[in-house]
Amino acid sequence: MYIYIMMDTFNKSQNFFLIAGPCAVEDEGTVMHIAETMKTITDRLKIPYVFKASYRKANRSSLSSFTGIGDDKALKIIGKVKSEFDLMTTTDIHKDEEAEMAAAYVDILQIPAFLARQTNLLVAAAKTDKIVNIKKGQFMSPVSMKFAAQKVFESGNSNILLTERGTMFGYQDLVVDFRSIPEMKKNGFPVVMDCTHALQRPNQSGGVTGGQPEMIETIAKAAIASGADGLFIETHPNPLAAKSDGANMLDMSKIENLLLKLVRIKAALQ
Repeated sequence: MYIYIMMDTFNKSQNFFLIAGPCAVEDEGTVMHIAETMKTITDRLKIPYVFKASYRKANRSSLSSFTGIGDDKALKIIGKVKSEFDLMTTTDIHKDEEAEMAAAYVDILQIPAFLARQTNLLVAAAKTDKIVNIKKGQFMSPVSMKFAAQKVFESGNSNILLTERGTMFGYQDLVVDFRSIPEMKKNGFPVVMDCTHALQRPNQSGGVTGGQPEMIETIAKAAIASGADGLFIETHPNPLAAKSDGANMLDMSKIENLLLKLVRIKAALQ
């Protein structure tokens, strides 16, 4: 049901949808500020919007990396975003037992790229009847994503999104093959481009992941031109001070200008 609501809104607006927010829940004030700002911008531009934040960061390069403020506290903050701003929300899960817990607060359960082949996790997410957003593993071809989608579909859930987030290029870089967008759309589900994680540079000096946020605009423009139904962009009012993945995130002061350009590209394709 949820995916049809989202896509109905998308079709009426003739626009792409946007999944955006901070990498992780750092504190309530920051989260609420980002959600309110993004809602204001996307309402003005008539872009269907889903608020994103991770309640826990499980896949970290270093043992000392920020992992969260506590599951219950973080999920309640995401729930507050949903209720106060009337927004759809999403977060990622890493273990089977997290699916039902997170589903109480969000509309979309995100399956991290590293876990896209984890059958039990996909089945657990499917059984919540929420939208399941499966990120393509950096080690997977776009064609192979049909098998991940089938695990959810055959578990009784057709509310599926497929997200492109780049393919490993050597040991510490990623490359985006935009052929993957039309290829994954052959499965009949909306396809999203993760414009920030596709620019990661994993495991740089000191065990911290780097990024190329200056290239987010390039990736986003190419994705819309290639037929992506939605975009995923992590954003923060002060990326340098962010507790997680600051090197990847787009400064929130730049996002409206970027979205204006993307709306024009989308309109030109109509």
